[in-house]
Amino acid sequence: MNNRKMQIGVVGLGRAFTLMLPTFVHDSRVKLVGATDPIAAARAQFEKDFGAPGHESIEALCANPAVEVLYIASPHQFHAAHVCLAASFGKHVMVEKPMALSLDECTRMIEATRNAGVHLIVGHSHSFNMPIRRTREIIDSKIYGDVRMITALNFTDFLYRPRRPEELDTAAGGGVIHSQATHQMDIVRLLGGGRVNSVRAHTGSWDASRPTEGAYSALLGFENGAFASATYSGYGHYDSDELMDNIGEMGQAKSAGDYGAARQRLQSAATSAQETALKAARNYGGILYSPTTALPENLAHQHFGQIIVSCEKADLRPSASGVAIYADSQKTFEYLPASRIPRSEVIDELYDAVINDHPAIHSGEWARATTEVCLAILESARTNSDCHPRHQVSHNASA
Repeated sequence: MNNRKMQIGVVGLGRAFTLMLPTFVHDSRVKLVGATDPIAAARAQFEKDFGAPGHESIEALCANPAVEVLYIASPHQFHAAHVCLAASFGKHVMVEKPMALSLDECTRMIEATRNAGVHLIVGHSHSFNMPIRRTREIIDSKIYGDVRMITALNFTDFLYRPRRPEELDTAAGGGVIHSQATHQMDIVRLLGGGRVNSVRAHTGSWDASRPTEGAYSALLGFENGAFASATYSGYGHYDSDELMDNIGEMGQAKSAGDYGAARQRLQSAATSAQETALKAARNYGGILYSPTTALPENLAHQHFGQIIVSCEKADLRPSASGVAIYADSQKTFEYLPASRIPRSEVIDELYDAVINDHPAIHSGEWARATTEVCLAILESARTNSDCHPRHQVSHNASA
């Protein structure tokens, strides 16, 4: 077994990085060796925490010979340029979701990394989560027959968390389609087999002060005859974590006092500039930043809301603690103990690709197909018509 560490450089020390930080700190296969961010305080915090350089530019980070993998967590609109630059320096890449804002950008990223002979993985998305992966394994076993229908539902407060202006601008990658549908579509595609051939959707934009899509409902058809309905709302009223035993998206227990917290925090920000400052203050290195690297006790699996997979002989329901199986004559539950290190599944896949040179599940081709479905949701809602994706791939790259 290869025990060497991956040496990772970080592009963007914002919210996505702080969510991955406990994983990077505690997974013995990872060493952070450099970072870049436009905010000097974030770079200084990184240097203090890791004793590694905080570079002023991505070019300088790419030129750092210690870096073999770049974790790109910059704002969505920069993903394509940053991935292509990393590839030009011969660095492997893990880029945060969404992969990019257009199919042309996705294709450019795939070609750049392929031509450079480096691996490209897109994530984190919640299709990495162990209960989702285990549900796919059960489907592949064929013990309950083929997938016929998938039902996905998630209601959160996403739209009322502090945002920069571009995060409320759909064209710049804002709103729930680019940031949240990516999770849900990745899960639904993985469980449905991957190849979506039709999308019909409606979107909702109901708050003029948050001028982007805050909700959607989509009906997806698959080449194999299965279909899926997926609904998401980020308007911060009903919280569908009630359906997940009051376990939050990050695997944490939630209390009744959590209700409405996002809107309450926003009350202190009367202008867009104040909201941007509020977000920066809470981010890595900000004046309100509190270290989050300690591993909480009793974390469950992370999740993205209620998912029910209807097979010919059973319904499967992945949860924050395992997979419930509702078969013809009995209900059973397969308990899956959560890893002590959150998102270790992401490092599993990244390590296997970079160190062992194995093909990734969450490859550029896979993520482009998910992006295509997300863009189809926007297009279907705009045109009030069906869309037919053309860049879909199977959940099994060899299929």
